[in-house]
Amino acid sequence: MALIPIEDLKKQPPPKGWAPFALGFRPFFLSAGIYAVVMLALWLRVLQGDLDTGSLPPLIWHGHEMLFGFAVAVIAGFLLTAAQNWTGIRTPSGPPLAALFLLWLAGRLSFLVPGLPPALVALIDLSFLPILALVLALPILKAKQLHNYPFPLMLLALTAANALVHAESLGWTLDTASTGLHLATYVVITMIVVMGGRVIPSFTDNKLQTRARRWKTIEWLAPTATLAALIAALIAPVSPVTALLAAAAAGVHGVRLSGWHTRKLWSVPLLWVLHLGYAWVVIGFALLALSAMGIAGAAGSSLHAFSAGAIGVLTLGMMARVSLGHAGRMLEPAPVMTYVFAALNLAAFVRVALTFHFPAAYTQWMVVAGLLWMAAFSVFVVLYAPILMRPRVDGKPG
Repeated sequence: MALIPIEDLKKQPPPKGWAPFALGFRPFFLSAGIYAVVMLALWLRVLQGDLDTGSLPPLIWHGHEMLFGFAVAVIAGFLLTAAQNWTGIRTPSGPPLAALFLLWLAGRLSFLVPGLPPALVALIDLSFLPILALVLALPILKAKQLHNYPFPLMLLALTAANALVHAESLGWTLDTASTGLHLATYVVITMIVVMGGRVIPSFTDNKLQTRARRWKTIEWLAPTATLAALIAALIAPVSPVTALLAAAAAGVHGVRLSGWHTRKLWSVPLLWVLHLGYAWVVIGFALLALSAMGIAGAAGSSLHAFSAGAIGVLTLGMMARVSLGHAGRMLEPAPVMTYVFAALNLAAFVRVALTFHFPAAYTQWMVVAGLLWMAAFSVFVVLYAPILMRPRVDGKPG
């Protein structure tokens, strides 16, 4: 990816025109940022009893939209952009990308249309991920990249998780919605484990001219321990076996993260935000182990260490970096982004730790965490909307 020197960037006039559908990261990253703010604002209204969530119970609706709305938008933008880099084959742009984006948007809006049959809502919402999986699979299969085959399969696993949520809302099944949300969270965490192992040490080494330590045994154990612990958690949430596997996964990921660490990274916000995001994976597995041991409150804290922590922090960090790089800009975010990254980690800490230790003030801490989350993504949207909407500064496509 060619980047032009910052002194040359300063000499150039701002790019003219608009390019919202030039490449997958543009519409999906911008919409994910906006949706992160909108969803938390709506959720705070739900907590106050001021908003009806339609066919889904409030907690299920909140989890569903944060995963299948916000997180899936980031995943779509990242994978559509990455697949083009991996394979050298163009992924959708222009009208095809706009159609794919509108399908995701239709899934979000359908929940809010009064009187729309729940079956139609489910059909609209469920259609996006299989189509995205197909769009992603075609270039990967054509390029015969075996190591990237899991990504379309994980998108289909997310589809199955979404189907479990809708099946309960339609009255076809009993008590499957919560399982679907847990499955979806665990699939996204698995994606983070796989992709994080590729990009975080690579980004660190490239920027700091260091060499991350990678142990073959740890790299093999990372996805294996992840899958074992998460499958066990789905089958037997409270179990000594699940506790042991989750503790082992926390240890493996802790060792993996320590091998990537260098003190130099703390001077580079676009790096430390990714490392902290991965640290939330370690925390999530540690709390999952406590939950499996039957410790009250640890289950919710584990789930939100994975979601608000790992997914929230890493998605913001990746969007901030990928948007700059693929817009042809220097990988130097605005100074205020340092505070944005800190605010989002603080939001995750409040949601995970303070609601766990001070349950009597649960609603108050939820409001604090929600406001911090909204502030972080609001600043991202304001700063990055011009980058995502305008053409590349170097004049190249994408």
